[in-house]
Amino acid sequence: MTRALLVKMSSLGDVVHALPAVTDAAEQGITFDWVVEEGFAPVAALHPGVRAVLPVAWRRWRKNLAASREAMQRFWQRLREERYDVVLDSQGLIKSAAVSRMASGVVRAGFSRDCAREGASAWIHNKSVYVPRDLHAIDRQRRLFASVFGYEQPQGMSYGIGRQSQIDTRTVLVLHGTTWQSKHFPESSWREIVTAARQDGFAVYVAHGTSEEERRAGQLQSVGANVLPRMALGELIEKMAAMAVIIGVDSGLAHIAAALDRPVIGLYGPTDPTLTGIRGRHVQNLVSTLSCAPCRKDVCSHPDRRTALVDPPCFAELTATQVWQRARAVAGLI
Repeated sequence: MTRALLVKMSSLGDVVHALPAVTDAAEQGITFDWVVEEGFAPVAALHPGVRAVLPVAWRRWRKNLAASREAMQRFWQRLREERYDVVLDSQGLIKSAAVSRMASGVVRAGFSRDCAREGASAWIHNKSVYVPRDLHAIDRQRRLFASVFGYEQPQGMSYGIGRQSQIDTRTVLVLHGTTWQSKHFPESSWREIVTAARQDGFAVYVAHGTSEEERRAGQLQSVGANVLPRMALGELIEKMAAMAVIIGVDSGLAHIAAALDRPVIGLYGPTDPTLTGIRGRHVQNLVSTLSCAPCRKDVCSHPDRRTALVDPPCFAELTATQVWQRARAVAGLI
């Protein structure tokens, strides 16, 4: 049995994108220890092909490297405790290469210099793989794993974390949070969706993780949504697994919803689902066709933004009625 160390630390969406590749490899008898950002560790831990999760707190440590020295030393010590057949950096960044270099492995593998996100990350490899950059992130991960471990990539796709949960067929979860200002679906549209869902007899739940998201959730509560308490990622995953349908903006949480095999509606305005979009058996991505979309900018710069009916303007085409009808359809409710 091949023992491998997987270095894929962040972001949340990137971690989810690696799950189908882990599934492919696990079917070939490969087991993984996974180095992942501490906040995303619950996702990696869900996969049965992952023997151990090694949380890394780089996002927290880098804020004060001096104060984090002891914690970093403990992590490096744990990283060196095992010797792996393969150390696989599937992130392709200098920071992931540094972690991979500190681990002990016979083979050090990853993306080649001409296709890694940061080409210099390939300097540590003794096995580099070229994977075209114009593939979806999930396909890139699966092709990388197949090449490194020497098997033929399977035809089907499974995230490997689908759960047997009791589904309430009249529930909707709204995932409205995102770090990009331009990816926020208009609050007025969210309120219309909540109102339409409640009129159809659905209970609507809203998640939040920051004070601004809590404020927005309060606005939806005013039209009948149920605001979930702020909870850890593992707890939220349990809630998501029991929902009849999930509607979300382009975010890591929406990717998790798809990985849990839930019906998902993804809302895309400034971003493009072609390379990093939500994927799943029961997923529909609604994409703006405004002339400037996808702009891929975190702040909207549309010249008519201040006078548009909704902000950002690219979401004006995705009406609440359209979104709710698609949500009902993808959940098999109409």
